[in-house]
This record gives sequence, C-alpha cells and structure tokens, in this order.
Amino acid sequence: MSDSAFTGRFLGVLGGMGPMAGAAFMVRLTALTDAATEQQHVPAMLWSDPRVPDRPAGYAGTGEDPFPWMLHGVRQMEQMGAGAVAIPCNTAHLWYDRLAAGTSLAVLHIVRSVVADLRRQGIAQGRIGLLGTAATLSSGLYQRELEAQGYECVLLPQEDLLRYCAESIRRVKLNQTEAAFEPAAQCVRLLRRQGVDAVVLGCTELPLALPHGLRPSLDVAVIDSIDALARAAIAWHRGG
Repeated sequence: MSDSAFTGRFLGVLGGMGPMAGAAFMVRLTALTDAATEQQHVPAMLWSDPRVPDRPAGYAGTGEDPFPWMLHGVRQMEQMGAGAVAIPCNTAHLWYDRLAAGTSLAVLHIVRSVVADLRRQGIAQGRIGLLGTAATLSSGLYQRELEAQGYECVLLPQEDLLRYCAESIRRVKLNQTEAAFEPAAQCVRLLRRQGVDAVVLGCTELPLALPHGLRPSLDVAVIDSIDALARAAIAWHRGG
C-alpha cells in the first residue's frame, strides 16, 4: 500500500488543559459525528500534555508562560501530519493569534464555534450569560465576538464567579466531577434569574461539571464549548 493511502484531513487536538477536558473532547467528537461505519469518523490525534503551565496565572503574569508549551504541541502535530488544530481550552485562546501565526495549520477558534452553535440552536440574538475562568472573562474574549454579532453579554459578580464557577472548575480538575455539579448549577441559576436566553459554558471543565442528562433541569439553553468545538472540527473534516 502506498503512503498516499494514509493521507487526508487529520485533526490535531491540543489537549491536557486540563487532561479531562481534552479526553472529553475526543469522546464528544466521536459522539457527535454522524457516521454509518467507524471508518467514517474523524481521524484525530490527541496531544495531551498536562505539564502546560497554568493559563490564568500565565496570562496574569504571576506564573510561567504557557505559550512555548502550546506552540510545541501544535508543531509536533504539524510534523505528524495534522491539517488543523482544535484546542479544547477556552483560556488558551488568549494566545490564539500567536499560535495561529506560529503554524501553517488551520487553528479552529472555540469562541467562534460557540457563536455558530448559538445560531444552530436558533438563538440569533438576546442576552447571553457567560461562565469561565476569571482570565477568560476579564479579557473580553467572548464579549468581543458575541457583541460583534449583536448579542448582549451578562456576567456574574466577581464574588459569585469565585465562589461558584471557580470552585466547580477546580473540582473537575481534581476529578471530583459530582462535587462540581452544584456550584456550576448555581451559576446557571443566578444567570437565569437575570433573564438570559442562554448560558455559555466558556471553560471546558464546566461541561464536565454539568452532564448532558442533567441540563434540562436547569431550564435554560446551555451552550457547551466542548460540543461547539467538536462540531466545528467535524465541519472542517468534511470540508465545510
């Protein structure tokens, strides 16, 4: 068999940030693919390096710079034949422009994927509640994209983000996903009381804290950034 038989659209996944989020992305990539046979699924490689320094601390200048580690992972996948890269970490997208400039690969954008998923769910306008790390939210990463598309962004007070959202993220990173549910659910409830039309889980630990089967009880549309990115990856693989 010639080497050409092995070529094609191969997705690289820059994972490890955190480890469970990268693994969950691979699961959702498979679950969301409409495939009649296993051969019709998306060929993908997961570069899961949990040694990447903490992104919020790096962004704040209080910790080691994670960018060299992320770029190293992207370039390793480039050498292995990836055609595009998905990064299942929202805060890592604070370095998106530098990463995209450092590779010839297409780098999928998680926030733009979320905007596309809002529209897929029929939410073309309205008030959107945002959850994520303090670094992601304070940077305006989501607000810029959403407001440019005509959405209004709603955030929780800082004390609630720290008390509930950050605690839920911390629990997931400790593999305590059941304990992560209640603080994440409380965040959604608080946003729902502010009259939001949807809540964006803008940290890839939060979809793990709020399992799909429990989301209907939250009584508001939940936009899952892992699923949104997986759908964008599937569209890329199909040439969309």
